Amino acid sequence: MRLIVIAAVIAIGCRMLFGKWPWDYLRAGSSRQQAVARAQRLLGVAGSADRGEIIAAHKRLVAVVHPDRGGTAGQVHEANAARDLLLDHLPPQGLDQS
Repeated sequence: MRLIVIAAVIAIGCRMLFGKWPWDYLRAGSSRQQAVARAQRLLGVAGSADRGEIIAAHKRLVAVVHPDRGGTAGQVHEANAARDLLLDHLPPQGLDQS
C-alpha cells in the first residue's frame, strides 16, 4: 500500500512540475514527428528554424558529405530528404491572415 501511495505522489509531482504524466514519456511520438526530429538533428537546426536557416544548414552539410569531398551519394540524398521534410513542415508563407 505504501508503494502505491509513493508512486501516486511521484506521478502527481511529475505532472505538476513537467506538465506530463510519467507514462507520457514512455510513448513514442508519431513517425512523422520522429522523422522531423531526426531531420533537425541531421541538419543541426532548432525546431523554430525558418526557411533560410534550414537551407543554409543544408548547404553546409552537403558541402561536407558531397561525393567530391569524400562523402557518398546516399548522404547527399539523406540531407536533401531532411531539407525537404523540414521545409514541408514549415507553416505556409504569404497567406493573408485577416
